[in-house]
Amino acid sequence: MARPETPRSIAAKRGVLAHLFSSPKTLSLSSSFSTPSTPSSSTHSMFSESEMEETIKNVESIITKWDPNSSSITRISSLFHGNREEADDFLKSVKDLRRAMHALVSENSTSDKLSLAQNLMQIAMERLEKEFHRILSATRDQIDPESVSSRSSDGSSNLGDENGLGSEEEFKTAGESSNDVERITALAMSSDLKSIADCMIRSGYSSECIKIYKNIRKSIVDEGLYLLGIEEWRPSQILKMNWEALEHLIKNWLRAVKIAAKTLFCGEKVLCDHVFSASQTIRESCFSEITKGGLYLFRFPELVAKFKKLPERIFSLMELYEALSDIQPDVELIFDSESTSEIKLQVVSSLNGLSESIRAILSDFESTIQKDSSKTLIVGGGIHPLTRKVTSYISSLADYSRILSDIVADSSPTRNTAYPGAYLESPTSVAGSTQAVSDHLDWLILVLLCKLDRKAEGYKDMSLSYLFLANNLQFILEKVCTTRLYVLLGEDWVFNHAKKVIQYASTFETMAWGNVFSSLPEKNSPQLSPEAARECFQRFDAAFEEACKKQASWVVPDKKLRDELKVSIAKELIPAYREFYDTHKVMLKDYEVSVRFGPDDLRNYLSDLFHGTAISGSASPPTPR
Repeated sequence: MARPETPRSIAAKRGVLAHLFSSPKTLSLSSSFSTPSTPSSSTHSMFSESEMEETIKNVESIITKWDPNSSSITRISSLFHGNREEADDFLKSVKDLRRAMHALVSENSTSDKLSLAQNLMQIAMERLEKEFHRILSATRDQIDPESVSSRSSDGSSNLGDENGLGSEEEFKTAGESSNDVERITALAMSSDLKSIADCMIRSGYSSECIKIYKNIRKSIVDEGLYLLGIEEWRPSQILKMNWEALEHLIKNWLRAVKIAAKTLFCGEKVLCDHVFSASQTIRESCFSEITKGGLYLFRFPELVAKFKKLPERIFSLMELYEALSDIQPDVELIFDSESTSEIKLQVVSSLNGLSESIRAILSDFESTIQKDSSKTLIVGGGIHPLTRKVTSYISSLADYSRILSDIVADSSPTRNTAYPGAYLESPTSVAGSTQAVSDHLDWLILVLLCKLDRKAEGYKDMSLSYLFLANNLQFILEKVCTTRLYVLLGEDWVFNHAKKVIQYASTFETMAWGNVFSSLPEKNSPQLSPEAARECFQRFDAAFEEACKKQASWVVPDKKLRDELKVSIAKELIPAYREFYDTHKVMLKDYEVSVRFGPDDLRNYLSDLFHGTAISGSASPPTPR
């Protein structure tokens, strides 16, 4: 800051001072910055010229002692680090000097004392600038990301929290209620910053104060973001990355965003509001400039949302959406001014971009199911790979139901009435707020079931097609009952689809074993002749052996369904065969040759079915009974 060196410069400054101190907007560099009112004319008249000169003389020794350009020890000493009373005296001297200058300009604008007062004011402002810079630089270590991260875990820096940095209430009681030396030190420093800022702004040096504050605090915040791994990415850079590299950035962003928002930006907001509490315009301007890095922090999710959309990437997008929506209320509180509205709008834009991308992936996934053109039949009527893939994917989506409820709330699927009516009932979700999610997931399952219906048509054996449908629907049911899908779809959904499994299994049993059942005489029918009985045994043996041979490689993966199917077949078959066997075998003299299967043999053969392996020894008849 330049010193007056020539009479011409002194005269020029007098003119400026005369204009500045006589203006109704006294001591304000800009009409946009609010400053305290100037002393009234009655106050000026209370000062005699001798009193003005006395005031200037009294403050001169205090101010010149701390001249930053002097050769004394105070040049390198800190005014605010040592004796607090001396710092208070210095600030009071500046205030008294300012009042004296007001009075001089009003009473005698050509006074030589005005030049001296201006020179003292410049010395005082140089010292305060130096102190302001030193204190701001000293606070750098107190918001590095490591210490920020540790403090953020308990929420101690949250906006509006009673422990917020610079709270007037806390500052008054900190010495009595806290043993945290660093905390007390930080509070003292923030109070010093506020005192200096108030003094400089009221003295007409707000631009110098603001410049120092912005430069230092912005570098601190930018460094904090950098050490948290936050960089300013261009869309072209993101789109050229491979997914593995982008996933790494996403995981880092998820860890960093909460710290950045709730601690780094929030702490900066509290400090800025405290230091510049005298002027809303100044504090909003400073905070806006310092936190510009928030734009590229909150723009990152929107850039990721533009990446190629694949089904498996939806989960990373939903995690980004969850993290961003969780901190949105904090962002609204922290960036609460018009000058920082761009950051709030960026958060909204990123959330919208993520929502659109997630909905697009869900729509694409539905289309992928519908367009699946695989013609390969699953051997033995087992679980189709599409069933495994889709069911696993849908059950994973269910784990994100809270997030999805926001995203799909206004985009419920249009139910195609061309699909089977049995499937078109909407699920009754236990949690009403997630009904839209329930509808979407139910719809995806319906699309899968309809695709499985068409794939079942590829089996030449109709009974095997029903076994295929029973197996796959049972697999879906098991997945629903063991995941969060059960909560979303509800008991009625499970009950209705369980009935459908029973229908498929019953139809399979009728079609696969009907010839075997019909080869035996009906219950309570007249006793057959020996020849007719022999023919009946032969028909039964042939039908049973053919059924077992054909179904030797068929499979029912679900143990419960497999056991129930065997029990159902055995209940229908074995009692009827035992009655016929016991009644007619004595009529055949050569029954040991004519009758190949005893009742117990049937049970043994049935027990080996539906494991997907050929029945051992099925080609050789068992020992007759």
